[in-house]
Amino acid sequence: MADETYSGEFYCVKCKEKREATGNVVVNDKGTRMAKATCPVCGTNLNRILGKA
Repeated sequence: MADETYSGEFYCVKCKEKREATGNVVVNDKGTRMAKATCPVCGTNLNRILGKA
């Protein structure tokens, strides 16, 4: 499987705003695809659930 990336909106819990970011797509134990990125403003980790693989 090639390294997949996701570009789009993530919700930053710390800023309480939606941020545009690019992150890597990972699959968790349940088989759900998730995008993980870093907030460009405050540096907090961002997660977005994308659905089943």
